[in-house]
Amino acid sequence: MRPQRTITALTMVAALCAAGCSTRGDSPGRGDSEPGEKAAATAGTVVASGDFGDLKNVCGPGDPSGSPAQGVTGKEIHVGVMSDVGLSKNTEFGDAAKAFTSWCNEAGGINGRKIVPTVRDTRMLEVRQRVDEACRADFALVGGGAGLDGLGVKDRLSCLLPDFPAQTVQHVNEGSELQLSIQAGGPSYFRYAGFYDWLIKEAYPHSADAVGIISGDSPVTRTSLDQRTEYFKARHVKLAYSDLYPTSGVTNWTPYAQAIKDKKVKGLVFMGDFTSLAKLEQELTAMNYKLDWIDANSNAYGPAFLELAGPRVLAAQNNLADVSGIHPMEKASSSPATQQVLDLFDRYAHGAKVTLPAVKAFSAWLLFAKSATACGEKLTRRCVHDAARKETAWTGGGIQAPVNVSVQDSPVKCMNIEKATPDGWQPADFAPNRGAYRCGIASYRFTGDYGEPGTLASVGKSLAELK
Repeated sequence: MRPQRTITALTMVAALCAAGCSTRGDSPGRGDSEPGEKAAATAGTVVASGDFGDLKNVCGPGDPSGSPAQGVTGKEIHVGVMSDVGLSKNTEFGDAAKAFTSWCNEAGGINGRKIVPTVRDTRMLEVRQRVDEACRADFALVGGGAGLDGLGVKDRLSCLLPDFPAQTVQHVNEGSELQLSIQAGGPSYFRYAGFYDWLIKEAYPHSADAVGIISGDSPVTRTSLDQRTEYFKARHVKLAYSDLYPTSGVTNWTPYAQAIKDKKVKGLVFMGDFTSLAKLEQELTAMNYKLDWIDANSNAYGPAFLELAGPRVLAAQNNLADVSGIHPMEKASSSPATQQVLDLFDRYAHGAKVTLPAVKAFSAWLLFAKSATACGEKLTRRCVHDAARKETAWTGGGIQAPVNVSVQDSPVKCMNIEKATPDGWQPADFAPNRGAYRCGIASYRFTGDYGEPGTLASVGKSLAELK
């Protein structure tokens, strides 16, 4: 395989991984800026206090001294931010780090210590190398994610490095020890059971006799494909169509669209990049074939998919996405915390697009900062870990539905669903019962073997060794 084709394939794998296993928004299209730099203030009223949403004194001044842990000095706290930016060119995690730390440091830092983030560019395949670097220099990993995050789990656990990820992807990393995740759901449960139950039982029950799945042909998405297949079979849903498309790209989507039409698919699960989805839907619409619903996945939640698909497709096809209990950004006026995120980005990372993963990263930063502040001057990894574990209803100050951080393996309790329209993304009619969310939703526990999350015992360590 020629080098150029390899790069193309890896880029597609990155997009597929993000779409099939986690959530990623459209790339802001900017070079990765240095997160530690203080951005010039722009329009918007943002007070440099340490309060965020309904969280009080997240950041603030102090007079610390000493170096109680690796990466902590009398003046600074060094943390790592995992990112595939070198390959994906997606700067969202670096942008979130810049916006949060600039605000927090201006408010006084963590009890007087300034946060110094370092974006650790995995370039998709260099996860272990970046984790090893973080193990030698960082106090913790915060607000990041990598497509092949499972590659670095053993190294991270071996050096007892806490992780506050914006998102997790591979099964060995999801719910691994020393991980303090703001993401709802655990590795034993299907994260989208509530969403799919709503689709096939409540909103579009006739679609249950003809559901289709199309996914990029990548080892990264294969597990997610198998999990969805297991779920649908357990729900007695007829899978009328299942296909893979090459990660190197598709030049002609007509055969795929024709197959979907021939199989009379009513509901389609799409696991891939939103550029490919837009092209597929253009072909389906040209054939005058309209599905009951399309799971566009949260990868499509952003302006780029709307622009690529175009008004005709958006009017014809019913694109829906489960956005994982994150308050919809287009409804920020009804969520002071979400509006505060937008304002802080505008001030400290002006020009950066606020994507769904960036908002999740912000929540991860807030969890880290609140936990670290609670530890006082004697900041240690064990203290910040234990403080975060005490959060049983974490909302990031109001930017997401409650998540119990004290439990690493539990079903998703709340969901919210977005619909793509010619006028933009809007909340779907999914009968929310708790503000922007629907809680008390269905759950599904896997019966198949998809691997186990990484443990300290697997690398000869124990929680008692975390200092």
